[in-house]
Amino acid sequence: MPRYAAERLLLAPLEDVWTFLAEPFHLPDWWPGVSGVQPDRRGLAPGARWQVLGPDRPTLLKKPDAAGMLLVLDVVPMRRIAFQLTGPRLDAELELEPEGSETTARLQVEAPFMGVRRSFPALALQRLYDLVQTGVQS
Repeated sequence: MPRYAAERLLLAPLEDVWTFLAEPFHLPDWWPGVSGVQPDRRGLAPGARWQVLGPDRPTLLKKPDAAGMLLVLDVVPMRRIAFQLTGPRLDAELELEPEGSETTARLQVEAPFMGVRRSFPALALQRLYDLVQTGVQS
């Protein structure tokens, strides 16, 4: 399966980025193709299963608002989130690293051929970048 990766410096401290990511209802704000989420009672914890809706408009391979499942595989607070979207069989791993008052985010996505575009991780990180900017730009 193809694996694509991207890296982005976020202009926000690690604590702010983690607070945003740890809230399951923020996933549709930054993850392309997800229009809604219903997390289970565990929230962001290994083994948690979230119902997801998406994409919000039809594509060649998906109906609008098609239901699916997100399985949280691993969580290392303030460092790493790994999950799988079971419908498209997409595996994702987001790693965070503090850089002073900023945070480096690295996203790897693995999906079957034609499952995602090469630009998918960069698009997700761009959306995350746009949402978590609390740092001061110089």
